[in-house]
Amino acid sequence: MSGPQCCANPPTLNPTAGGGHVENLGGLNAYVNGSPHSKLAVLLVSDVYVYEAPNLRKLADKIAAAGFYVAVPDFLHGDPYVPNAGRTLQDWIKDHGTDKAFEEAKPVIQAIKSKGITAIGAAGFCWGAKVAVQLAKREFIQAAVLLHPSFVTVDDIKAVEVPTAVLGAEFDQISPPDLLKQFEEVLTAKSEVDGYVKIFPKVSHGWTVRYNVEDKSAVKCAEEAHQNMLEWFAKYVN
Repeated sequence: MSGPQCCANPPTLNPTAGGGHVENLGGLNAYVNGSPHSKLAVLLVSDVYVYEAPNLRKLADKIAAAGFYVAVPDFLHGDPYVPNAGRTLQDWIKDHGTDKAFEEAKPVIQAIKSKGITAIGAAGFCWGAKVAVQLAKREFIQAAVLLHPSFVTVDDIKAVEVPTAVLGAEFDQISPPDLLKQFEEVLTAKSEVDGYVKIFPKVSHGWTVRYNVEDKSAVKCAEEAHQNMLEWFAKYVN
């Protein structure tokens, strides 16, 4: 369920990136942006490279500009995966289970709600998609978006209770198109929950946040996914 694609094109982390700021939210450091008076929020759950990735913060700023209060918690506690640093991805994952992050997300959501927020969407990238799908219950959030998900199973999709969109890649060894089509079948059969699955052609796992900013084609594909995500939240987080 994880492999080389999970770690391809690692970002250069920058703790000062973005137009927002870092504050403690529910016991975790979190990059936040957006109007404190907004009643709508989006929670972004990062991939294995944590919340200091410039492209992820740029996306958070874009969502904030659309009117949402945005939070990107550091569920990895300052310990992003570092390729070729002597620790395998499998060993790193043992120390950073998605179940733990799911539990840590609960007080974060409570802290967001305490600001007067009345509706929350959650988007998860790669590793973070597993956390987002676990949060896709009415008691936690109002809508979910899973982008090039890792570890997400058909059973996870069967259990969602809120509108859920899955944005996947044509070239993805972790969540290949065949699996994404199974997700689509499950969501289509859940008449009580709106669902949407889109497979982006000619892109690979991680394309929405680990793109090369100098590659116009890669930027365009990432921005298309970002727009699809924003449209999903605009429709269901209200």
